[in-house]
This record gives sequence, C-alpha cells and structure tokens, in this order.
Amino acid sequence: MKLYNTLSRENQNFNVTNDTVNMYVCGITPYDSAHLGHAMSAIVFDVIRRYLEFKGFKVNYIQNFTDVDDKMIKAANLQNIEVSELADKNIAEYLHELKTLNVKVATKYPKATEEIPAIIDLISQLIENKFAYAIDGDVYFRVNSDKDYGKLSNRKVEDLLAGARLEIDENKEFPADFALWKKHKKNEPFWPSPWGNGRPGWHIECSAMALKYLGDSIDIHGGGLDLVFPHHENEIAQSESATGNVPFADFWVHNGTLGYGQEKMSKSIGNVFSISSALEKFSPDSLRMFFLSSHYRSPLVFSDIAVNSQEKALDRLRNALKVQSQNGQVLEVQSYVDRFIEAMDDDFNTPIALSVLFDLSRDINREATDGKNVNQAKGTLLELSNVLGVKLDSKKNEKDSDVNGFIDLLIDLRSVMRDKKDFESSDLIRDRLTDLGVKLEDSSGETNWDWID
Repeated sequence: MKLYNTLSRENQNFNVTNDTVNMYVCGITPYDSAHLGHAMSAIVFDVIRRYLEFKGFKVNYIQNFTDVDDKMIKAANLQNIEVSELADKNIAEYLHELKTLNVKVATKYPKATEEIPAIIDLISQLIENKFAYAIDGDVYFRVNSDKDYGKLSNRKVEDLLAGARLEIDENKEFPADFALWKKHKKNEPFWPSPWGNGRPGWHIECSAMALKYLGDSIDIHGGGLDLVFPHHENEIAQSESATGNVPFADFWVHNGTLGYGQEKMSKSIGNVFSISSALEKFSPDSLRMFFLSSHYRSPLVFSDIAVNSQEKALDRLRNALKVQSQNGQVLEVQSYVDRFIEAMDDDFNTPIALSVLFDLSRDINREATDGKNVNQAKGTLLELSNVLGVKLDSKKNEKDSDVNGFIDLLIDLRSVMRDKKDFESSDLIRDRLTDLGVKLEDSSGETNWDWID
C-alpha cells in the first residue's frame, strides 16, 4: 500500500507497527455555513478511513473545529451574537450535512475553546525550551529556532520575508515569527493564561489536540492543499520542537482544490456553494461519486452537468443489484476484488476503483442473462461500494428528499432525548418511525436509517 506524502513529495510504503492507524484531519472554522470544498475534503478522508478499516485497521480519527479565531469573532460581532452561539449553530449544521453525505462520525471532534488548558501547557513548554517568547501578553514562535522550518511547503525563511503572508507586528523578534497566543482585545472572547487574558493563535490548537488525543507522532495528518502553508508548516514546527524533533506525522496527505469554471471556489470571489444548497439540488451519492471520480490530489472543477451525470452512473450500479440471479455456475469475483484493492493501494486511486465497480455491474447483468449465479457478485458490489461510502441498496434514494430530511430531523431530536436520558420520548420517536416504515440502527454513537422492506 503506497501513499503520496507531501513531506517527501513521493509515494511511500504505508507501514504501521500495529493494527491501529492514528489520523488527524483539520476541520472547519465554523464562521459560516460549510461549503462544497469542505464536503470534498470530508468525503476524501472518509474514504481513506473506510479503506483502512476495510484493510483491517482500527482508525482513531480526530477532526477539530476552530471555534475561535479572527473570522469567528468578526462574523459573530456582525450578527451581534456570541462567538460560541455562532460556532454551535454552524457546527450542528455541518455535522448534519456530513451525516447526509454518509461521512462516518469521527472518533472525536475536539474544539479549540474546550482545549485551552492543553494549548496553554504546550505554549508554556515551548517558552521554557526557548522556542517561543512572550511580549506584552502575546506569545510568538521563534521560526529561526527551527532549522527545518519550511520543509513541508519547500519554502525558505528568506523567501517568506520577500513577500509572503506575514502578520506584521512590531513586538515580534523576527517578522516570520507566528502567534501562539493573542492578547485580549475589546469585544473578543478570552481565557486567563500565564501571559494574561487572551486566546490561542490558529496553528497551536491543532498541535495541542493531535498530541493530546493521538500522541507525539501520528500516522496520517490530512487536510486541504491550501493548508500546507502556513498552517501545517507551523504545526510541524511547534509540535516537533515540543517533542524533541519526533516526527509529528509520518504521512502528510492533502486533497486538491475545488474550482468553478476558471476560478477556484472562494468566498472572496463569491462562487462558493454551501453544502446545504448543493444537497437541495443533488443527491448525496451523486456528490460523493463526483468527488471520487477524480483522484483526490487532483484539482476538480464543479459543474451541474458533471454531478448530474453521476446519477446515471449510480443507476447502472443499482440496476445490477436488481438482476435476478440464475442457478448456473457462480460468477467468480476475486479478480474484481483484487483490482479494486490494487487501485486503492495505489494512493487511493478512486477513479480506477470506481471503474472496477462498473465492470462488475456490467458483468453481473451479462452473466445473469447467460444463466450464471450472480448473488455473490451482487454482495461484492455492495461491499466494495460501501468502502467508497456509496449507498446502492438504500431505499432512501427512491423517496422524496424532503421526507428524508424530516426523518433525519426526528432522528436528531431522538438523539437529543437520549442524551438527556428522556428514553420515553426517544422510544416514542423510534416506535412512530417504525409504524411509518422506517427502521433505525444504532451503532458506534450514530444512528442510521432506511425504509423497511
């Protein structure tokens, strides 16, 4: 199994010492509704996780929320609400959208505001070891203290000084130094610290969370290509400085950009589509298929035509499951499984993996017509599609999307009731949904549903 490592800029053998893979993926800053670029990244890393689990690994999957930063504060102030209220609203919306997109629930979703003690401890350690310094309530990382700074993005410090995005601050010892802790300003949330009231900088939170929940060295660190610099570069610098140059992550995995027409999707340009608006127009599976039809590291251009074409492709796969099996010779499936694994072992080549599914669906149709037993083949088609998170056997696809949304809402309400230990109400929701022909399955902290046959 080979993965492309942004750090080494080449495909490397993926080897772990045990059956557990520790994986950290940078999540969203919930200052607004999540957009399709977020959906693309979530689906890419969901498939990576699913495939690792298919290979027999247990995956500890951590995805953070940056629920306090400059953008959060600005957006909350414009709406005249607390930053925490804005974050809670957008996080809840995003998690619901991920569920609709069939993205598996993370092992944990830590929030920056809930990890302040760990962040302060990490900053204190960096100051103690001379990798950081405090000035008038602010704390900065000494970039020049890290001889390897720039190794992920392949940038040199002198090049940064020549025109990169540097935060101008007269208090800095060196212009490229970046903030670990920011002094409290008016109309901003704050927490007490050894350096005075303030809040964490952007980069330090991810290091603190990864080190806390996954240890000094993790197997895979993921995120969008736009995070390579400065975010992931700074994560490496502060994390490895704190742990004594233990490699922070063995593999750095980055998904490509999502564009619209000739431009990259960007809020500043105004061509960003929210996940919710896309789900009003397209089915979850067609969006997932669209993202997987291109290699995860390649740039992808969004269009209605491209997504709608995936519905026809999905119909080809679903129709294969409706074929009546015959009593003849069993259609052998191992060659399809081998080809699927070969594609996914090659840096998660989902376009090739999908082509295997279409070949299998074609042969199911053809061989059943010739009298073969295709039941095992149909089961394999379901199993492999599930590795990609594509639902082929769900009757939800045959129902109205508005009805599906209402059922999802009732299930979310039931989860709230269960958290409050109001089991009478949660059982009532389950019983009424059962009466309406909806079956629920609770597992691993999440609830899935489908229509009863």
